[in-house]
Amino acid sequence: MLLDTSGLLSLMDKREPQHEKAVELYDTATIRLTHNYILAELVALGNSRRVSRQVVLEFSERLLNDDEVESLWIDEQRHREALALLNNRQDKTHSLCDAVSFVLMRNRGETEALTTDHHFEQEGLVRLLVP
Repeated sequence: MLLDTSGLLSLMDKREPQHEKAVELYDTATIRLTHNYILAELVALGNSRRVSRQVVLEFSERLLNDDEVESLWIDEQRHREALALLNNRQDKTHSLCDAVSFVLMRNRGETEALTTDHHFEQEGLVRLLVP
């Protein structure tokens, strides 16, 4: 499954309503995939949700060092593919980070995301954390 920003926040912060479900799904996942745009977005989301900066940065570092999490670095080609997807979805409010995730998931044959973000469902993918 793709580990999206909102899913990682739910996993990291016990105050999040989906925390227990996120932990359960994470613990049973056979594939854990994320990318550097998500990790960048996580710092901003943590700040806006008043999660300690140190906690967010330490959590991000653990993810990067975890052999069971595949952290991909987005290159120019994938960035351009995501921009093309956004240009083709002018009626949607997907972020660039979302679009990168959609492109990555399709390229990898992944359909499930640890996320609360409804945009994944708009793209025909599975949102595992439904409020």
